[in-house]
Amino acid sequence: MSAFESKKLILLRGVLRDDAVRHFVNAVEKDDISEYAQAYELLLQENMQNRFGEYLTHILLRDDNLFARRAFAGETDKDVRAAFLHDLHIFAELAAKADDLPERLAQEIGKGFPKIRRGKAGILQTRSGNGTAARLAEYYRKNGYGIFIGNKAFTYENGALQPVKNTPEVSLRDLKDYEDEKRAIGRNIVSFLDGLPYSNMLLYGDKGTGKSSTIHAMLNEYADRGLRAVELPKEQVKEINAVKAVLSALPFHFLIFIDDLSLEENDEKVTALKAGLEGSMNEKSRNVMIVATSNRRHILKENFSDRDNSVHARDTMEEQLSLSDRFGLTVCFSSTGKKEYLSIVRQLADDAGITIPEEELAVLAERWAISKGGRSPRRAKQFVDYVRACTAKGLEIEI
Repeated sequence: MSAFESKKLILLRGVLRDDAVRHFVNAVEKDDISEYAQAYELLLQENMQNRFGEYLTHILLRDDNLFARRAFAGETDKDVRAAFLHDLHIFAELAAKADDLPERLAQEIGKGFPKIRRGKAGILQTRSGNGTAARLAEYYRKNGYGIFIGNKAFTYENGALQPVKNTPEVSLRDLKDYEDEKRAIGRNIVSFLDGLPYSNMLLYGDKGTGKSSTIHAMLNEYADRGLRAVELPKEQVKEINAVKAVLSALPFHFLIFIDDLSLEENDEKVTALKAGLEGSMNEKSRNVMIVATSNRRHILKENFSDRDNSVHARDTMEEQLSLSDRFGLTVCFSSTGKKEYLSIVRQLADDAGITIPEEELAVLAERWAISKGGRSPRRAKQFVDYVRACTAKGLEIEI
């Protein structure tokens, strides 16, 4: 790659921000063994030192650029495609340089310095054409672009989205019972994705009843339709309108997810959340839904002094209700009784292939619930996981 080629990039300059790519570019442009060594170290960490073409393709596919964004929206034109193919050709030449190094680098390799190899070129063919552009456009339409490829959940830090790795892989099938609750939430999310009227949601109920897991499962269920989530800790609730402003400009549908929400009456975050839900210049966005979970229906903590002062009791109650009432859909996850708890245990045990007789399983499950302080779907899952581990290791189930 000649010294000026990387400067001719039009759309894919962001690929050069990757450290391994940047050091390799510097190495071949400057014929510099120090830069080459740094590139080799970084590729070695990823076990890609013999597959530079694949590594470069991986970075390129996840670059946030105009072609990828327009392809996702189905709006590419010939000029954008031409610019993208121009850049793709430059990176194809870069990949080829792995097996055709400048003079001084080639001499060092000849003396025994470890070599970066191109491996399979993939899309980085020197004669990439409209067929390649069409295939990549389809890839972006299906998978999104930039940080949204392979990432469904994000946090909001310093004014930007940051991907959350290893999000829960729970599915709706994994969550037993609570069918009415899941149906109501699912229908609202489908309306949201279809561009129909939808409601912000409050999921409340006892701990361990599956409120958060249901949202994780919905995210996994509808991610291929462009659903994404931004988890906002309650400490960041005052930034909710800033987050909405960032998300409203993106071509995805986002859940702003506030887990385990509870606030004090005079907390400044109450005002911010109310404004985020309704009642400010920030109207409800077509592509942002606010979803909160809480152990209490009214979110705001109630003080005994609120009850004692009868003059202000009604005003206080209305203030406490005004926040939760701004969620258009409120779903209660009620606590599980013995019958419901054992039903969930039995279903989870069947999924796990546990063959303990039903009566024995019920006795063990009840003993588990008593020892752990109560019945809930979470306790049921923990119990079945414990039994499964004991069975796999051939150990006696001791509770």
